[in-house]
Amino acid sequence: MLPDASRRFQVASRLGLLEERAQIDTLVSEAALPNRDAERLMRTTLASYFAAALLMPYTDFFKAAEDLRYDIDALCHRFGTSAEQVAHRLTTLRRPEARGVPLFFVRLDIAGNLSKRFSQGKFIFPRFGGLCPRWAIHEAFASPDRPLVQSVQMPDGATYLTVARRVTRAGGTLNSPAQSFVIGLGCDMAHASRRVYSDWLSGDPMPIGPNCYLCDRDACPQRAHPPLGRDATHDDRARGLGQFAIGKEG
Repeated sequence: MLPDASRRFQVASRLGLLEERAQIDTLVSEAALPNRDAERLMRTTLASYFAAALLMPYTDFFKAAEDLRYDIDALCHRFGTSAEQVAHRLTTLRRPEARGVPLFFVRLDIAGNLSKRFSQGKFIFPRFGGLCPRWAIHEAFASPDRPLVQSVQMPDGATYLTVARRVTRAGGTLNSPAQSFVIGLGCDMAHASRRVYSDWLSGDPMPIGPNCYLCDRDACPQRAHPPLGRDATHDDRARGLGQFAIGKEG
C-alpha cells in the first residue's frame, strides 16, 4: 500500500543492507554501541542514508537544489521522491566543495510530539516538551495543501526562515488510518535568499522560543509554564496564562 516514492526508498534501503553489508557492519562495530537495539537502529539509519544517496545522488541533487532554490515540491518531481525524503537529503549537503544551505529539520505529530530533529547552527530543539506555540509549524495541520512560510526570532536575537508542511503516510485503511505529520525546515536568515521561500516573506519576524520551559520572554501571551528555575508571579488583571509574569530565579 506504499506510494511509489516510499516503495522506491524501501527497495533502495534493502539494497543498501545487502550490497553494503560489510561496510555497515564495520561502521556499527567501530561505534561500540551499548546494546543490540542501538546497533539495529544504526544499521537502519545507514541503510536509509544509502537509499537517499542512491535516489538523490549528491552532485545532481546539490545542483538541482541550487538551481531550484531549495523548492521542496520541485525537487520531489525532479527525483521522484517524497517531501520528507527531500527535506532529509537537503540537511546532508555538507561537502566542503559543494556545501548547501545549512538547514535544521524537525518532524512532529498532531499532539506536538517530536519524532525527528536535526539541527545545524544555533537553533535549539528542546529534548523534552513541545515546541513554541507561536511557531507556525503547528498551523500546518490545518493547511495541508500549501507550505507555511514564517520568519522567527529566538530570544538570543538569531533570526531564521522556516517553512512547514503537512505530510501524510499513504496506505491507511478504514481500521488503520494513514498517519499525518508536519515537517519543518529552516535556516539562518543569512542564507534565506538562496531559498525560494524567502520571496514569500513579509512583516517582522515572530518572536518565539524553544518552548515555554526554556524561554525567558516576559509577558508572553501564550506562555503555558514559567521557565525552569523561575517563579510565576500572579497578575489578576491579565487573562488566561498571560497572568503569570516571570520572576527571578528561585
